[in-house]
Amino acid sequence: MKDVRLVLIGIGNLGRRFCRILSDKQEHLRNHMRLNLTLVGAADSQGAAYDPTKGLDPMRIVELKAAGGSVADYPDVGRTGWLATDLVSSVRADVLLEASPVTLEQGAEPALSCIRTAIRRRMHVVTPNKGPLVVGYDELHELAASYEVELRFDGTVAGGLPALSIGQRDLRGAVISRLQAVPNLCTGYVMDMLADGLSWEEAIARAREGGALEGDGSWDLEGWDAAAKLVILANSVLAVPARISDVNRSGITHLKPGDLHAAERRGERYRLLADAELTAEGDYRLSVKPTPLTADHPLGRLRSKQMGIVYETDIYGTITAIIEEPDPVPSAATMLRDILDIYG
Repeated sequence: MKDVRLVLIGIGNLGRRFCRILSDKQEHLRNHMRLNLTLVGAADSQGAAYDPTKGLDPMRIVELKAAGGSVADYPDVGRTGWLATDLVSSVRADVLLEASPVTLEQGAEPALSCIRTAIRRRMHVVTPNKGPLVVGYDELHELAASYEVELRFDGTVAGGLPALSIGQRDLRGAVISRLQAVPNLCTGYVMDMLADGLSWEEAIARAREGGALEGDGSWDLEGWDAAAKLVILANSVLAVPARISDVNRSGITHLKPGDLHAAERRGERYRLLADAELTAEGDYRLSVKPTPLTADHPLGRLRSKQMGIVYETDIYGTITAIIEEPDPVPSAATMLRDILDIYG
């Protein structure tokens, strides 16, 4: 039996669902994979809890958050005001799970500092947080290599879809002439409602009610989320040292419901398409823009809660992968998938 100690930063949509997955899967992992995963520490925006002896009960954390509380309220071992960076600096753990909100406008902090600290303390890092990878892709990989630990981030692109794994592992040896992806669920959901006749106000309200849209929505609706995911794909799969400023980005807020409805009548469906196309000069042209896709396009039939990716290659043909993600559980489960890749 392999014992693995985990510390989780961020108890939001993904963090809470990971706690539930961890609780549900513990027996299966012990019996079938001889792997005992123990959550010893966790932090949210209000504080943290740490128990190196018995560990934390993942479902107790879920219950605390559901009641409007904080992990700092965890009996006996919780502490209000304990910062995530301080927790990572002091815990004894094998893996950091960094699932805090994306904060590109703050230089991806404090997530970036948490990841750096964990690597220097020889913890493996698993993160679905796009920010640190967009800001410091090369730095973090070089740091992880120097400390001989793993840096895994399969959940940063297209939710639970193994888009990165397909590109990195299954397409080895190929030249990818084009990569097209619909990696953002929220924008497709909103555009479908607009095409069905809802106003922008109604579509936004429903997206918020359904949990697809958070905050003011600009991160998704202005195309930043899709652009960040394209940058990660470019770096990790295409070996292009891209930055978010390299992406020709256009969001969906300028679209008119009537135009979306007219496209649907023509048999087309708008999606916020992330595109990396190999040029004659050997570079990749990167763009994110709302695009009307015909039904014969591999991604042209995506439903409102689906995301997908298409790889066009020289030796493996064209490969399409699609995921149906009605809630964030598959996105949260990528953290388990990455852990199992490290210890499998």
